[in-house]
Amino acid sequence: MLKIKSWVAALGLSAIAATSMAADLTGAGASFPFPIYAKWAEAYKAKTGHSLNYQSIGSSGGIKQIKAKTVDFGATDAPMSAEELDKEGLVQFPAIIGGVVAVVNVDGIKPGQIKLTGELLADVFSGVIPKWNDKRITDMNPGVALPDAAITVVHRADGSGTTAVFTDYLTKVSANWKSTVGAGAAVKWPAASSVGGKGNEGVAANVSRIKNSVGYVEYAYAKKNNMSHLNLRNQAGQFVAPDDETFAAASSSTDWSKIPGMSIYLTNAPGAKSWPITGASFILMYKQPTNKANSAEVLKFFDYAFKEGKKMAADLEYVPMPDATTDFIRKSVWNNVNVK
Repeated sequence: MLKIKSWVAALGLSAIAATSMAADLTGAGASFPFPIYAKWAEAYKAKTGHSLNYQSIGSSGGIKQIKAKTVDFGATDAPMSAEELDKEGLVQFPAIIGGVVAVVNVDGIKPGQIKLTGELLADVFSGVIPKWNDKRITDMNPGVALPDAAITVVHRADGSGTTAVFTDYLTKVSANWKSTVGAGAAVKWPAASSVGGKGNEGVAANVSRIKNSVGYVEYAYAKKNNMSHLNLRNQAGQFVAPDDETFAAASSSTDWSKIPGMSIYLTNAPGAKSWPITGASFILMYKQPTNKANSAEVLKFFDYAFKEGKKMAADLEYVPMPDATTDFIRKSVWNNVNVK
């Protein structure tokens, strides 16, 4: 679906709240974490009572909205640097880990049936490999019936953290991609046949609609829409499938406490089980918020999500942040948000 999605999920007062009035919280940004934020909000509503209007408008939109001070928090999969955070008076913390997957709409192809290296994946998305039955693909996938059909590349039309994660990976595995396209939340897509879509929702909808297409989405969208994904060869030379275990493997060696601004991409991580296009989704808040009460309630929401939302995350194939990391966030990040 090409429409930008928005949702309103009720959140409520915690047991320690000093008022019985419900807050009206606002957030905007990344579509990557939208499915799990919706789940968390639904559960939080059942337990409490505050409302949250989160607009899934893409990471660039989330950064723009928090800078404009029109929301209580912004959300981005393309982390801001420590220098940018200091300049804007913001804090940043990862809320969830997930994986970006390449999805296809090719008749008869089941999830994981096609496997590619990162370099071949880059050549597909750049248009260097224009057809599914290209010899480099068929040689890697003997016995798989691939059509003599042109590949249509489906990409994000909006500024996107999912694009930033995906292109960050491609620049690490393909010298040609790095020199001709590069990485970022928005890039110039070189394939002759390409179609844009807004949000992960729009890319998933276009791939489902267009025969012989390939696109990239957060894995929860692939599962929800019953889409066929590609398996990829990781840095260790192993072909792996996307799931919460391979996402967790890719993030397992990250010591978030030692990273300025907690700003890092998890792509092309070492490890035999690591999914190569893993990423975190981040929350942005002001150190000196205009609405302190709402900012305090946002922190309560994410504290609930960290403590009680782990199974919900795993059910959608996301990876919850480790306890050691969430402890660090509470003590060393949230304490910089003035809510008193």
